[in-house]
Amino acid sequence: MLRLYMRFTFFTEFQAKFYLTLSYSMTNILSEGRNEIYMIKAIIFDFDGTIIDTETAWYVAFRDAYKEHGVELTLEKYSECLGTSLHSFNPYTYLSTHHNIPIDLDEFRKAIQARHTELMEQESIRPGVLNYLKEAKAAGFKIGLATSSHMDWVEKYVNQLGIEEYFDCYRTADHVENVKPDPTLYLQALEHLGVEANEAIAIEDSPNGSRAAVAAGIHTVVIKNTITKQLPFGTGHHTINSLEDHKLNDLIESLLQKIGS
Repeated sequence: MLRLYMRFTFFTEFQAKFYLTLSYSMTNILSEGRNEIYMIKAIIFDFDGTIIDTETAWYVAFRDAYKEHGVELTLEKYSECLGTSLHSFNPYTYLSTHHNIPIDLDEFRKAIQARHTELMEQESIRPGVLNYLKEAKAAGFKIGLATSSHMDWVEKYVNQLGIEEYFDCYRTADHVENVKPDPTLYLQALEHLGVEANEAIAIEDSPNGSRAAVAAGIHTVVIKNTITKQLPFGTGHHTINSLEDHKLNDLIESLLQKIGS
């Protein structure tokens, strides 16, 4: 199989942008017998747990609250609502509906959210994410965000992190009937960005999220966080420890090598 890659050394700021654009857009694999060319034009990020780790704080808040009522909230059980809706498992109502514990649901919800806010004060953007956003923007990539959360939640943290300028497209729970692992969020993001599935990379952290991206036909990269690294994942994705350990062009090259092997 013939593999062709184009990589460059960066010089001035202008040259850097030019060479990034050229090397990224022209990186390709020619598959013998199929004559297929893979060109990456867009990156679509998940939000919770991928851009900022909101998920660990949620689990800790619920776990500790359950413990006060004598109930152990296992990570296996809690994972049923990670990266998806609360239809399969609603941690706010579970004590009442499944353990018959009389609690004031409004007060319980307020206490959980207050604890989550407190824990989130210790969190910041995950390592490597900002550099990826900057590199992708400089290269002329289209950048999307596809999340099972609602837009008001996303806006809160995107604005807080100062990264709203990087995104060309948001697709949230407000835009679809079914969130991840259903692929609709990703399919809508592809349509809005004007790219095909094999022209995009999805950055995910959870089993449900990666299932959605893979089902949409997107080249999928998983960077597990403190919570999701303990969970079982499916197949069809590429896993790395951190975006901080891989420059964007190196990651693209690695993905395309995997496709062509």
